[in-house]
Amino acid sequence: MVAPHFVEPERTCYSRGLMMVLAASLLCLGGCTSMTAQSLNAEGVRLYQQARYQEALQRFGQALIYDPNDPSAYYNIAAVYHRLWDLYHQPEDDSRAETYYQLALAKDPNHIAARRGLAVLLTARGRTQEAIAMLQNWAASWPQSAEPRVELARLYEELGDRTLAQKTLLEALAVEPRNVRALNALGHLREISGEKELALAHYEQSLQVNQKQPELALRVSALRNELRVAQSTSPTQVSSNPWVPRTNRVR
Repeated sequence: MVAPHFVEPERTCYSRGLMMVLAASLLCLGGCTSMTAQSLNAEGVRLYQQARYQEALQRFGQALIYDPNDPSAYYNIAAVYHRLWDLYHQPEDDSRAETYYQLALAKDPNHIAARRGLAVLLTARGRTQEAIAMLQNWAASWPQSAEPRVELARLYEELGDRTLAQKTLLEALAVEPRNVRALNALGHLREISGEKELALAHYEQSLQVNQKQPELALRVSALRNELRVAQSTSPTQVSSNPWVPRTNRVR
């Protein structure tokens, strides 16, 4: 399930308590309305993570009152309804999730999380071809970005088509050779296919672009050790055939 977007702490206007919120609201007449929406979104995310879904919906709804054009608030509401549908399978939650994903995309057609959430929802409903077409159309409308292709590859992998997923990721890297998500995804596909040296190369390239990936750094270290051990323990068999010249024997 897709989790709601967490608002970055440094982008939140009011992080020092209720009195600071009230004081700041008196001073901010224009730009800070969006900051208030962000703080409500952040509070809603915390409630979501505590499984307090109705309270989270209230916060996200309040965020929309402050900023009706905020795509993340629409996405967050969609994600809550999506979660409720996963838990209770109520048709109205399913319908509301799709509606709010679409509203988020109406505000921001390149909202990655909303595209991902909608694709997951459609696929779970058995509308796989519709999900694929939606992501393909997105890629066509945003040709300079690797992101649509990364999400399309992710869906292909989940559908069991690793070959098409890999092809799509290579297309993504042709557009953006330094896209971290594409590099990581391709590394993952190489690894699960047994191509560990190629996987390591993609992971290392990703870390060169962005070193602040602690989990990936740990995986790279583990993979290096794994390959080192495999190389050190590879068989050095001497052929038992006396007719094989010594110079041709594996050393």
